[in-house]
Amino acid sequence: MDITLNNLPEHIDTNKATITVNELLAIKRFTFRMLVVKVNGKLIKKDEYSMATIKDGDDVQVIHLISGG
Repeated sequence: MDITLNNLPEHIDTNKATITVNELLAIKRFTFRMLVVKVNGKLIKKDEYSMATIKDGDDVQVIHLISGG
């Protein structure tokens, strides 16, 4: 599966037609607690990560939120 991840072309080694956001986060080892995920410009809520799917050609943004003072 070929997608665009954070504005870079990315090949995901899977034989499935779609993967969930949770699966992508596990594959790419994104472990930060505070993440914002968009698929094709649509914001995906954290409680939807296990249902929201990513398919070949999708544009995915995974943004780490950092707080400070």
